[in-house]
Amino acid sequence: MATDIIIHDENDNVGVVVIEKITSKQDCSCWVMENDKTVGIQSADEIPLGHKIAMVDLNEGDTIIKYGHDIGKVVKSIKKGEHVHVHNVKTKKW
Repeated sequence: MATDIIIHDENDNVGVVVIEKITSKQDCSCWVMENDKTVGIQSADEIPLGHKIAMVDLNEGDTIIKYGHDIGKVVKSIKKGEHVHVHNVKTKKW
C-alpha cells in the first residue's frame, strides 16, 4: 500500500500529507519514520499536499507535536482525521 501521510516521531499528534491531496473519508496509510511502522487513519476533510492531519482528537489549548517538536497550540478543537492548519492552530511565539 502506498504512503499517504508521514509521521516522523511516534509521539507526533499530526501527520503530513505526502500525496497531491487526501479526500474526505479516505482511508489513508501512514508511515511512522521513527520505527518504520504503518498505521491507518480515515480523513474527515480534504487535505492538500504538505498540510497536516490530526492523528488524535485535539482540544483547545493542546500542543501540536510535529517532528517530535512543539509547533503551536490548538485554538479550535480538532477531531481525529481533520485538517490541521492556520484556522485551528497558532504559533506560541506571538
